[in-house]
Amino acid sequence: MKGWRAETLAAWWLRLKGYRILARRHATPVGEIDLIARRGRCLAFVEVKARPDSATARHAIAPRQRRRIARAAEAYLQRRPELHGHDLRFDAVLVVPGRWPQHLPNAF
Repeated sequence: MKGWRAETLAAWWLRLKGYRILARRHATPVGEIDLIARRGRCLAFVEVKARPDSATARHAIAPRQRRRIARAAEAYLQRRPELHGHDLRFDAVLVVPGRWPQHLPNAF
């Protein structure tokens, strides 16, 4: 499954769980965030991984990528002062063919 299709499916899944999608494929000079979602006072920076099986997907977010996502989240928050004070989280949504997406809150 291509990345944009997996991200669309992940966004749909998060909406069903009550999240509002604030941004998709948010690019900054220091990295990209697949989805930025909010539910209540919780702000989630979400990495979407599409892989042939869940074991592969679960281990697909390398430490270097985690650091890039964290720096991109900082850059996003600097431009959005109205979101200061929200609880921040780094989540993952795993997309595997033939299965429902799996949302992992606090994945890293």
